[in-house]
Amino acid sequence: IFSRFRQLGSARQTHLALHREGMHFPRPSDGRKLTALDWTPIRYRNVISVLKNPFYAGAYAYGKSKSRTAVVDGRAHKTYGHIRPLDEYDVLLKDHHERYIDWGIYGRNQKQLAINAYGQRDGAKSGRGGRSLLIGLMTCGQCGHRLRVAYRGRYPYPVYQCIGRTAHGLPRCMCFGGQRVDTAIARELMRVVQPIAIQAALVAERTHMETQREQQRILELELQQARYEASLAERRYAACDPDNRLIAAQLEKNWETSLRRVSEYEARLDDIKTHNSATPTPDFTGLAEDLDAAWSSSSVTMRTRQQLVRALINDITVNIDEADCEIVLTIHWKGGRHSTLRLRKPQSGEHECVTSDDALAIIESMASRWSDEHIAATLNRMGLPTAQGKSWTAKRVGS
Repeated sequence: IFSRFRQLGSARQTHLALHREGMHFPRPSDGRKLTALDWTPIRYRNVISVLKNPFYAGAYAYGKSKSRTAVVDGRAHKTYGHIRPLDEYDVLLKDHHERYIDWGIYGRNQKQLAINAYGQRDGAKSGRGGRSLLIGLMTCGQCGHRLRVAYRGRYPYPVYQCIGRTAHGLPRCMCFGGQRVDTAIARELMRVVQPIAIQAALVAERTHMETQREQQRILELELQQARYEASLAERRYAACDPDNRLIAAQLEKNWETSLRRVSEYEARLDDIKTHNSATPTPDFTGLAEDLDAAWSSSSVTMRTRQQLVRALINDITVNIDEADCEIVLTIHWKGGRHSTLRLRKPQSGEHECVTSDDALAIIESMASRWSDEHIAATLNRMGLPTAQGKSWTAKRVGS
């Protein structure tokens, strides 16, 4: 759970990843006695409780919640389970026992969970996908509010806008199309990452191999646990008096269920071993040599791009230079460095769906001597698409 959260940065994504892999989690089957456990498919509450519990950071905590008393209809009404802040616990003993993670990692996990909380005031959203790259990362340089994203048009395109002052009846601070800004930030990101791309590729390859070994090790441990439970169920059935038919039938049923789990884990372990041996390791070094192709690959989701941006950028402050009609982006990188980008602000109605300059130059040079069919064939042979990414026809050349 902790390693996946470090990779994905989201408790829900951690739960979904572990659930897809068939991960099981122990659950008490005897109420408050906590002496018998059932291994059930992992749930979100299991993930979030492990991430938030200071016990796993080696700390003993007491008094994590409190009760509140309110007067309702003239009578005292007490409610329980109100979570306290960490510094208000009755008892907090650090380095009390062996830990899973350091206390510093625990603190960073709590900050990440707080940032991920949807709808939190001034909180940056984690990468959840969508069409906009920088959602939740940009801050208005005039009022300090987070810029929100809206989608407009028949083929929706992102528009970033600040509505921090609209609640007071004032006009919006700024509003501009997001495609050009997203492209500029992506280009700047590639420029920054380029010097360390090979080293990052080697780390990615090592992480990929470690993830495969980790998945196989988890299945081996679960298979070992299932075999132990099947052996225990067999011994219980063998020790039962045959005259107790109802008890013997229930013990036989438990034994059969345990054997079924053993068979399931053996099959899954064989499948993952076959898959790991048959699937070639991705060429991470080749991707590092052409970062633009890796970034634009169809197999890379917008969620992955958003997570990469958030791994390198803390925040982006946006200002509008009305005199020069430019968008001024101040990028605050991880580690404390800053850089500034200036982009021409699109005019009202302007969009990015325009024919490239190379295609226009060829059309203008051939228009006086060649037919539209010949021009379309030439553009297609040169691999120059239309503004919408389609192949050329005589009708499109003429328009």
